[in-house]
Amino acid sequence: MDKEARRAHHDLGGASKFMCEPVDTEPHSLTDFDREVDALRQLLSARDLMSVDELRRGIEAIPEADYHRLGYYQRWIRSIADNLLRRGVITEAELRAALEAG
Repeated sequence: MDKEARRAHHDLGGASKFMCEPVDTEPHSLTDFDREVDALRQLLSARDLMSVDELRRGIEAIPEADYHRLGYYQRWIRSIADNLLRRGVITEAELRAALEAG
């Protein structure tokens, strides 16, 4: 790879900045949130409302500071929300109301 080429902020493989950080290889349980986000993604895919490619593109489009602050499934839900807004499946007002309702 050309050393002058700027890698995207989501492209962490082999990045020296992250090579000294230990990788947690221990099995871990998914939280209820993780399972719900995955189930939502599967439902949206089954109903042709969002593809896995759209999910990935949405995750890659998250601004760098947010990308590194968010957890794995938090990135997924951010991408899902952005995709549903972009497609007009939900409105910003509906999203705000759902977030406020908790």
